[in-house]
Amino acid sequence: METTNNNATAPKRRALGRGLEELFNNEILDYSRVEEKIINETPKEGIIKVKLKDLRANPYQPRKVFDQQALEELATSIKEHGVFQPIIIKKSIKGYEIIAGERRVKASLLAGLEEIPAIVRDFNDTEMMEIALLENLQRENLNAIEEANAYKKLQETLALTQEELSKRLGKSRSHITNMLGILTLPKEIQDQVGQKLISMGHARVLSKLDDVEQQKQLATKVIDEGLSVHALEELTTSKEKYVRTHQITKHTPTNEYKYLEEELCEKLGTKVKIKNKKIEISFVNTNDLNRLLEIMSLETKN
Repeated sequence: METTNNNATAPKRRALGRGLEELFNNEILDYSRVEEKIINETPKEGIIKVKLKDLRANPYQPRKVFDQQALEELATSIKEHGVFQPIIIKKSIKGYEIIAGERRVKASLLAGLEEIPAIVRDFNDTEMMEIALLENLQRENLNAIEEANAYKKLQETLALTQEELSKRLGKSRSHITNMLGILTLPKEIQDQVGQKLISMGHARVLSKLDDVEQQKQLATKVIDEGLSVHALEELTTSKEKYVRTHQITKHTPTNEYKYLEEELCEKLGTKVKIKNKKIEISFVNTNDLNRLLEIMSLETKN
């Protein structure tokens, strides 16, 4: 008699830890909400002072390079006003591991502080990674490669499809797809993207080529000749010698603004709808709104 293995056919979805499951539920993954809930639920006596020398970085921290000027500006603010928001840490064999707030730690060191306010939480390694990824994705300006790796890790650990990930993060599906696509590029080109020698737009075009040597040659051409993204796209689509993994398909628009919606989604990295002569731009939280305003060269008035 043939038996059916239900586990084999069931979706491979790892449940979040009890703490994060309660925080996230099925809503958009919002780091600000996570941190706010942790802080609000922690009694005043639960916020302790820890020595900076006893802290070590979160091993799952996606950011490898910190903006020195931004750290110095934060250090100046900390000197004047102190650290208002406690960091979140986990007790380790020796000292503590930073779950969230590494920039505040680095800036506090620059400011000459010896201690910092902190909340101790007993998150497991997977939860530490998820929180670190969310904090950086929604609060810091990661470079394109760091952002792409953060998406990949979240997708793998939460067992989400690209569509599900885009909904949980409030990002457009095309943005997630394009970001993950650049991780297929040779490390040499990924490094050039990380160093901002070539843009995310260039990397997206190169990721659609099937030949690694052609990718490298064109990346060099972009750097040496200053090719625009449009020029690179024209070059790779007009020359038969360039083998494309994903042929560009012309979508039949369901409305006259469909193409513009897709272009804006790609540019802004979030969902955009154009309907009834109105443009609707989605954002997750205040930090995400500020990110969008920065892209559009706008700023809020205090």
